[in-house]
Amino acid sequence: MTDLEIARAYRPLPIQDIAKRLGLSPDELHPYGRYKGKVALSALDRLKDKPKGKYILVTAINPTPLGEGKTTTSIGLAMGLCRVGRRAVVTLRQPSLGPVFGIKGGGTGGGRAQVFPMEEINLHLTGDAHAVSASHNLLSAFIDNHLFHGNALGIDPARLSWPRSLNVSDRALRHISLDESARCRPASFVITEASEVMAILALSSSQADLRRRLGQIVVGVTTDGKPVRAEDLSCAGSMALLLKEALLPNLVQTLEGTPAFVHTGPFGNIAHGNCSVISDAMALRCADYVVTEAGFGSDLGAEKFFNIKCRLSGFVPAAAVVVATLRALKLHGGGGVVKAGSPVPVSLSGPNQEALTRGFANLEQHIANVKAHGIPVVVAVNAFKDDPPSELEWLRGQACKAGASEAAISTHYADGGKGSEELARAVIRAADLPASFSCLYDQAWPTKKKIETIATKMYGASGVSFEPQAEEDMELATQLGYERLPVCMAKTPLSLSHDPALKGRPTGFTLPIKEVRLLAGAGFLTAVCSGIQLMPGLPKKPAGERIGLDPQTGETVGLS
Repeated sequence: MTDLEIARAYRPLPIQDIAKRLGLSPDELHPYGRYKGKVALSALDRLKDKPKGKYILVTAINPTPLGEGKTTTSIGLAMGLCRVGRRAVVTLRQPSLGPVFGIKGGGTGGGRAQVFPMEEINLHLTGDAHAVSASHNLLSAFIDNHLFHGNALGIDPARLSWPRSLNVSDRALRHISLDESARCRPASFVITEASEVMAILALSSSQADLRRRLGQIVVGVTTDGKPVRAEDLSCAGSMALLLKEALLPNLVQTLEGTPAFVHTGPFGNIAHGNCSVISDAMALRCADYVVTEAGFGSDLGAEKFFNIKCRLSGFVPAAAVVVATLRALKLHGGGGVVKAGSPVPVSLSGPNQEALTRGFANLEQHIANVKAHGIPVVVAVNAFKDDPPSELEWLRGQACKAGASEAAISTHYADGGKGSEELARAVIRAADLPASFSCLYDQAWPTKKKIETIATKMYGASGVSFEPQAEEDMELATQLGYERLPVCMAKTPLSLSHDPALKGRPTGFTLPIKEVRLLAGAGFLTAVCSGIQLMPGLPKKPAGERIGLDPQTGETVGLS
């Protein structure tokens, strides 16, 4: 059965029953149809004195282009925890229309480890992403309108840094020219998930915090070098209004009726890559264990989870899960290549102990990355049906030697929560171990030192080089008083380095930084590595080619 067929075979519970499992009152749920809803922020006030559950992060090794099952593992783990008698919730980001119609074809898990309703979650859900785009582009329109009507603030058009935003991948919009009153000036688009407004939505703790952060967005500088903020353009109030409903977390369920929050969607490679602080805050007061997923590997989403999201929210993780697969480790060991849309070569899907042994170094780095933050690590070996049992056992043993507290083989894709019970028990034990969570760097450090610390300790780089634009950007951030912000790195997810071709655990490389973007409202600086685009492009054969409506039944086809 396909993922879509499995999802359609599930008999979902009414969303009111899912809310009741969380202890939410009827007036705290705003249903959007029968199987999804938003939760009122008043629930946070009512639950604020309840003890928080244990916070479990799910991250991974550097994946193949197919992904290694981090979302399915998160969902499977939450279901497994429920099966062994714990109240669990999973918190996830909403899939982006860019990857849905580009490479992935869907992003709600797979097999027996999915969130429901998968069709709606993969598409518009409750419209949050569209609200982000509208809010972002309203500010763009206010900027150009201000320039048109005399530029009373004295904005320097050549130093405007605010782009436009779109919720699909379109490489033609990376660089554009705006023609206004016979004057052309360069501009650009970013995908909605890379928008500062999306980051703000994910990191805001309340309506008041959202409004404050939107007002702090810096769109450029004046001719005498002063920052120009959304507040100065009298736009922040309207932006906040467009996001009023989007700030409320979305409640859905897994294929076993486990509550799931799916809220906000910042990418892990070019944004901070974690679901909303508000959804986690609610979940932590409604469950014994909250399983949350960070985008891509520990070098990206997890590092940002620890040093941006946890620093801001004050929530302390009890343990982390690093997802690994035999095929990805064999790829890192030189066993072959994987291309989206093509079958996995036998050298990766079949026995290949030599490549597995070489590629294991990649997992070693990811275990070390988590432990550098003082958190116990469990390795989840996401097993596929043809994986050699001897290699699975070898990997489990080696993971423990490399510093994991435990390693468990999980078959959640095929078996749902039952296939994750071993992993769930390992996570429970790990979460009871002593932990001493700490951030990787001090915010007061100079920006260069923070970037260099991430590059050397998380990636294994020997050093960092800064292009002239990056130097200018950091100097401006310092002049404007923003040097003390944490850093959000933008780099490829396919390697520990900036170069997707460097597999395994590369050393001796220099990380090149081409620019450093100021996201003052979100509260961080984004250091962009050379080669990274904030507006992705579609592949040669986009997944959207196979997605559509069945003309006979009117049902969705092609989502996975």
